[in-house]
Amino acid sequence: MTTEYRMHMGERKSALSLLDGFKQFAFKGNVIDLAVGVIIGAAFGKIIDSLVKHLIMPFISVVVPAEQAYLSWKWVINGKEVPYGLFLGEIVNFLIVAVALYLFLIKFISFVTRANSEAAAAAPVLTKDQELLTDIRELLSRSSARAA
Repeated sequence: MTTEYRMHMGERKSALSLLDGFKQFAFKGNVIDLAVGVIIGAAFGKIIDSLVKHLIMPFISVVVPAEQAYLSWKWVINGKEVPYGLFLGEIVNFLIVAVALYLFLIKFISFVTRANSEAAAAAPVLTKDQELLTDIRELLSRSSARAA
């Protein structure tokens, strides 16, 4: 084999190993779960955005005494418009998403882990026969470990 052929084969092997590494990364369950989470998160963001823009902020512009809807709320400084109504809508959007995440991540997950720990804590009490069998099993495992 020539040196040139060996170099070509080495480049080919490294390219194939790079491709194999990418396949292992891309098709792991965690990456697919992450992709699903991102898609669901984007859909959730659109729902919250619609809730804020079409329900909450129009209601606020009805309740707050003003002549214009929140989309038209602007300050004019030296001939430049500063649309603070849009900014307020985005703040409300953020607050709703933050509350929803808090309720899910903190409250729901702590509720689930608490329910799991209560189920684990409620393990049945061993009878006297079961305790004796457990002791015998431990003694046998210790004696087999010493013999090995």
